[in-house]
Amino acid sequence: MKRNLLLILTLVAVFCAAGQLYRAAAHADSHPPHAFTPDTIPWGPAPPIVPPGAQLAVLEGDPTASSGDFTVRLKMPDGYRIPPHFHPFRENVTVIQGTLKLGMGDVF
Repeated sequence: MKRNLLLILTLVAVFCAAGQLYRAAAHADSHPPHAFTPDTIPWGPAPPIVPPGAQLAVLEGDPTASSGDFTVRLKMPDGYRIPPHFHPFRENVTVIQGTLKLGMGDVF
């Protein structure tokens, strides 16, 4: 009886340890978390596809990659207008400060 109990407990411990190792290996390739404070955001000039005056910061990924998996911040002066354009991938917009007026279509 004791031998069967010891065998069962040993098997449970082995399966638990294997599960923990498997979970750790599955998360080894995960992207590291990114945290930015306002003074550490790497601002630079915006690309020429937008009018002069804006600043762009790439927080994660590569905006020129075909995957569309990236995060950028755009800092614009008051009254700044971006001409009509489209995005081939999903876009999420977060307004941190100010007002964003957004339209749909090919013309202003």
